[in-house]
Amino acid sequence: MKILVTGGAGFIGSHIVDEYIKLGHDVCIIDNMTHGKEENVNKKAKLYKMDIRDKKVEEVFQKEKFDVVSHHAAQISVPNSVENPFEDADININGSLNILECARKHGVKKIIYPASAAIFGEPVYLPVDENHPLNMQCGYGVTKHTIEHYLYVYYKLYGMKYTSFRYSNVYGPRQDSTGEGGVVAIFSEMFLEGKAPCIFGDGKQTRDFVYVKDVAKANAIALNDLDNELFNVATDYEISVNDLFKTFNDLTDNNLTPVYKEERPGDIKYSYMTYDKIKNACGWKPEYSLEKGLKETLDFYKSK
Repeated sequence: MKILVTGGAGFIGSHIVDEYIKLGHDVCIIDNMTHGKEENVNKKAKLYKMDIRDKKVEEVFQKEKFDVVSHHAAQISVPNSVENPFEDADININGSLNILECARKHGVKKIIYPASAAIFGEPVYLPVDENHPLNMQCGYGVTKHTIEHYLYVYYKLYGMKYTSFRYSNVYGPRQDSTGEGGVVAIFSEMFLEGKAPCIFGDGKQTRDFVYVKDVAKANAIALNDLDNELFNVATDYEISVNDLFKTFNDLTDNNLTPVYKEERPGDIKYSYMTYDKIKNACGWKPEYSLEKGLKETLDFYKSK
């Protein structure tokens, strides 16, 4: 298959590229390199440095004739979506529509798309399943969910298949450990330096952490399966930030004490997601325990 991965030089996208190439597929990447890094790019992939909003994207579709598009390029900052809602919508809605229109015009058979657990907001029950009410609390959640509606419309109007994933908290090698980087990436770098990271709030808030290679496997299955449905990709396991801190202490032979700071407004207190639907549909389940994934992640940051 010939596959386009937008955002394929970024954290999640680059692992998906690796998985597709490992399976023998021909992969191209479109990435504006805002967050993407050259060292993330698989040498067997062809990289086009461009923005998904660029009208010249169509020239890439015309030239390469893709079978499938894995659309992972996005504006992913929640605070930025609040502070700059026009930019957030321009990238995540208009940019995505540019990709969808190019796909429609040039015979793409399927779109694989990641929405976000942000669309669920504060859970009204746990674990969160695909039928959980949507309660977006930021522009990012709104723009990511909007494209799910477009995917359905494009399938109904043009027969272009789709799979939409809702990832829980993805972690692993190549994740950004600066700014708004994931908590695992931040903890990894700081614990390896013997420094105690801060915890916002009381640390009792819980999350569901899914390893990036398990996410990539789900994206590989979606090439030939899981058509026209929405699926959670998660672990059905919740861990508090305090317990995550203790786990890092154990894995790095530290005895650090957390620094607590004021809770951030809008932070969700408790969250974890069930993956029963995707498991029943195709047998996918997470292969990495949290400890195994954290060890691989720490090895990556040690080697940086």
